[in-house]
Amino acid sequence: MADTSLAVAVDIGGTFTDIALYDAKSGQIWRAKTPSVPADPSQAFLAGVRLALEDAGRAAPNLGRVLHGTTVATNMILEDKGARTALVTTAGFRHVLAIGRQDIPRRANYLAWVKPPRPVPASRVLEVKERIGAGGTIVEALDEASVHAAAEACRTLKVEAVAVCLLHSFANPVHERRVAELLRAALPGIAVTASSDVLPVVREYERSLATVLNALVMPGVATYVSRLEDRLAEEKVEAPLLYMQSNGGVAGGVTIRRAPALTALSGPAAGVVGAREVAAACGIKDIITVDIGGTSADICLIKNGQIALTQSGHVGDWPLPLPMVDMVTIGAGGGSIAKVADGTLTVGPQSAGADPGPAAYGRGGAQATVTDAHVALGHLPARLLGGRMALDTEAAARAVDSNVARPLGLGREEAARGMLAILDNNMMGALRIVSVERGHDPRDFTLVPFGGAGPLHGCALAELLGIRRVLVPTAPGVLCADGLLAADLKADFSRTLPRTGKVDIDVARQVYAELSQQAEDWLAKEQVAPADRRQVRVALMRYHGQGGEVLVDWVDDAAGIEAAFAAAHESLYGFKLDSPIELVTLRIEATGRMPAPLRPVLPSGGGAKPHDRQTVHFASGTIEVPLYDRATLGAGDRFEGPAIVTQLDATTLVRPGWSAEVHPSGAILLSKGS
Repeated sequence: MADTSLAVAVDIGGTFTDIALYDAKSGQIWRAKTPSVPADPSQAFLAGVRLALEDAGRAAPNLGRVLHGTTVATNMILEDKGARTALVTTAGFRHVLAIGRQDIPRRANYLAWVKPPRPVPASRVLEVKERIGAGGTIVEALDEASVHAAAEACRTLKVEAVAVCLLHSFANPVHERRVAELLRAALPGIAVTASSDVLPVVREYERSLATVLNALVMPGVATYVSRLEDRLAEEKVEAPLLYMQSNGGVAGGVTIRRAPALTALSGPAAGVVGAREVAAACGIKDIITVDIGGTSADICLIKNGQIALTQSGHVGDWPLPLPMVDMVTIGAGGGSIAKVADGTLTVGPQSAGADPGPAAYGRGGAQATVTDAHVALGHLPARLLGGRMALDTEAAARAVDSNVARPLGLGREEAARGMLAILDNNMMGALRIVSVERGHDPRDFTLVPFGGAGPLHGCALAELLGIRRVLVPTAPGVLCADGLLAADLKADFSRTLPRTGKVDIDVARQVYAELSQQAEDWLAKEQVAPADRRQVRVALMRYHGQGGEVLVDWVDDAAGIEAAFAAAHESLYGFKLDSPIELVTLRIEATGRMPAPLRPVLPSGGGAKPHDRQTVHFASGTIEVPLYDRATLGAGDRFEGPAIVTQLDATTLVRPGWSAEVHPSGAILLSKGS
């Protein structure tokens, strides 16, 4: 790492790119926000970094660390724009992707739902002759001639990437690794990835799909990473480039090139890390985060300061069982489009995105979006991004009138409030999934809204859930970038046991020893000092006959780990069984601790003083509300709602009946009633 205290974090979203430039010596931070460039995200990356450096009066070569949260892999999967991919599997398992699972999406109509096309059609699934038993023994030797035939088929099919996933390779990867070796030799320039390098765990459909998705995004991510590294080199930046992963940690370019699917939900994960840090500075450990951007809303519950991971996550239609922050994502954001069909108003999940964006952005957008509804109601100031971006209020009004108000026979303000009410109730459903449906009372938590649109909806969402305290971070619109600065290096190493069954401590110790060595090798490659290395052991367990597992912190004793599983099962489901307990998958979470950002204390304020007033249309009536500049507020300053707080990266709407107080950390705590 360069001998400098300067670090920059860049989070690229669907509408805006957020930048945080941080000096570890002084604790000072500079933030910037710039429109994203979907055609080439690296353009917005460099533009944002230059903005922040110019603001700080620093030069690019002074950077000691560069951190990045990217949606490149996510967008390729969601938009089906990845590489032309083939899957190589064991003979007899050609239709593993087509068969999939019997369940349907949560909100789908089971009478009308149609299984979506697989990312790799059966015509590009190739078989090789071999067979590994469930216990890891070789049942049928690998026929290398069938591998060469598969390579020839890949050339004929003109594929750009190949995924290799053989039956039971998690128990013995020898055949799979040999197949990948032969394919790389026969197909130079073609990306080849094996399931034993991506997800060596049980369940062939999920493992095959994860490997396919990894292969699908490999060429595109590799190109993007190389382009970014070249552009940083042109700026004379020698600092290491670290990428945010879905598990809430960062990793270097070597790891991301090998397993780019690890970045599938990197941006939202960074926001969750940032929200936890903001809450911790206020002495709050139990929070529900809601990150509302231009396209989506990502919701996560944090209990006692611990960010839960899941291996049951999804990206679009596809399960992606890589360890990732446990969150729920829905299509709800500032760019969500409102439509009237057959007299029914819907909002989202379609979004106007960054181009053309909401009508209020003045880039040619004509459809009514959530942002346009806020503009029509007076919730937003006349200019955004520190005055660099003017809002077209007339265009927003026309969009709401023509697309929503007139078709429904409503007034403009009534139509706009209806749009926001639908969006808020959609998000409330997701908030209930992470709280009520998992045995948590949301009233026991503090709501932390962030993202460009989060603080506009914070109070309304809290009222719907009965939450009486809302925490607005210092920089809510760029919190994902701030979260990158607080993230540690992290990687997960998993393996399913060759045979599930009664807990065998000796076998578990042997597997953990191998996983621990893999973790140490990775930490060494990432140049983590020995004193900063940490490993945590967890296990996925179940009762005999169950189809899913429960995550348990490892106890190196058969009776102890079974008792820990029974307690975890009872806590999660409300009961435990008198049945045999099985140990299924072992995992090590390896962490390289990074220097924690300083938490500067905000100077005491002299009393909140509004710099302007603005007309806002509430359901209770139209009133003039004060506008406060966030930069002028000091610790201890208080004011009552209704009010609007403006700043570079976001706007906070304090609804009637709420009061606000500025915490010494810089966060604003909103309270309902007295």
